[in-house]
Amino acid sequence: MATSSPATAPVATADDKRRHRHVLQALTGLLLGMFVSMLASTVVSTSLPVIVHDLGGDQAAFTWVVTATLLTTAISTPIWGKLADLFNRKLLIQLAIVIFVLATAAAGFSQDTGTLIAFRAVQGIGAGGLAALSQVIMADIISPRERGRYMGLFGAVMAVATVGGPLLGGFITDTIDWRWNFFIALPFAVAALIIQQRTLHLPPRPKTKARIDYFGIVLLSAAVSLLLIWVTNAGKDYDWWSTETILMVGGALLAAILFVIVELRSKEPLVPLTMFRNRTFTLAVVASISIGIAMFGTSVFLSQYMQLARGATPTEAGLLTIPMIAGLLLASIVIGGLVTRTGHWKPYLIVGGVLLIAGSYLLSTIHYDTNFVLVSVYMFLLGAGVGMTMQNLVLIVQNTANPSEIGVASSGVTFFRSLGGTIGVSVMGAALATSATNLFTDRKDDIVAALMTLGAKGASIGEQLQSGTIPQVSSLPEAIRVIVEDIYAQAIAHSFLIAVPLAVVSLIAIIFLPNKPLTRMTTSERVQASEADLATVTTAEAMETLAPAGAEADDVDAASPSEPADQDPARRR
Repeated sequence: MATSSPATAPVATADDKRRHRHVLQALTGLLLGMFVSMLASTVVSTSLPVIVHDLGGDQAAFTWVVTATLLTTAISTPIWGKLADLFNRKLLIQLAIVIFVLATAAAGFSQDTGTLIAFRAVQGIGAGGLAALSQVIMADIISPRERGRYMGLFGAVMAVATVGGPLLGGFITDTIDWRWNFFIALPFAVAALIIQQRTLHLPPRPKTKARIDYFGIVLLSAAVSLLLIWVTNAGKDYDWWSTETILMVGGALLAAILFVIVELRSKEPLVPLTMFRNRTFTLAVVASISIGIAMFGTSVFLSQYMQLARGATPTEAGLLTIPMIAGLLLASIVIGGLVTRTGHWKPYLIVGGVLLIAGSYLLSTIHYDTNFVLVSVYMFLLGAGVGMTMQNLVLIVQNTANPSEIGVASSGVTFFRSLGGTIGVSVMGAALATSATNLFTDRKDDIVAALMTLGAKGASIGEQLQSGTIPQVSSLPEAIRVIVEDIYAQAIAHSFLIAVPLAVVSLIAIIFLPNKPLTRMTTSERVQASEADLATVTTAEAMETLAPAGAEADDVDAASPSEPADQDPARRR
């Protein structure tokens, strides 16, 4: 055995290099598609307060500009995942890019917040496809155990998009016009489509008859939409306990119950409820919900904190949120490498869950004058917690899922993460709006006194504040700016507190996850292996059927086609 090792080692090395080169080629277009999605999303993140202000929107409009995208992303994610198990995945991801970028560009022509929200909703449909399909395609070409080896590439793309996007968006908003933020992704999208067509070669899919669960799509959309509309408007347009509340919450519950019934009876369910029998999938879903709240909710309202509570410009807000992005990137890259090297994933997920709790709680304590070094540490901890948990939860679900259901399994986790983020942004936005309104009422005397010192200018500022429109804090005079910053800092910190108990639930779910080792096979290899096993079993059953009734087991084995003909005992006689 020792003499054969030197001969086989170069072959294994050559195969490994060839496989690595093939994966890199396939990843090129996929990474660029992800870059387009992230750039188009992050480039407007720091500009949204200015955009909503210019379009005359209030805090509810700001929340819906974000929530509309998250809502359609959440709803469309399992649909794209189901389509990925039925149709050509390469064509689907290219279609998702086209939908996403065209809707993003159309949003740049918006003249009011209603139009902006509508185009952002269409944008979310494409984003759901990119989120679901990128995970599914990665499973096609990279095994769970090897995934960390390529996390550096994903980290680099995330770094450029998540750090460069807000900075570029802030610069465009401050120097040109915020509308150009929506057009910047177009050339990158064209490049992504061309490169994917040339380099993304996926294993052929087995032909299956497509059945789309349209009724399930409608019910899921109705349940989630009614719940979010209620959360956003309750306490402002109607009381929390009111007829509207009964109708909306009751309608959401009814739609959810009907959705479960339809999914149980459907031949091709949108979300196969049988997957919840898998303990890993169920616990990963529970953990993903609160991670979505931490990831989407805090990133949205951190930008508001920087601009409304610290008087930063959009460009400065992009710079000030870098610590959170740095924590996310460093954790995802380093932990991805460690998972590949050691094969152990659970300890890192547990540490990530602890960091989520710590970061969420500490951010709930910030004020308008909190030392920014401390705020940076809090953001870094939260980002590191998200980086350690987000991708690894999808990874372990793909590791245990049936290869034929890898699309719906991957998109299922992504769906609940997006759903958690959608609900989180809505709840946090509603809490922020309610807290800000109450604090403005409590500080009315201080505000009036400050405005009186400003004369006629103070009167116009007072009208703006009374209208509910989000103010441009950086342009306010010092006397009133300090009060407004203090109010928004308290309101935003209060909204961060909502994420803490859910982060605790996430940690509990992670602790109880089964600690199963990661496989070194890709999804396509697992399909081939299962087909080979099935063929072996079928052959064995056929041989048992053909054997004489009184034949001994040894005779059946002797007749096996795996034995050479000249070794057949009957022929030797």
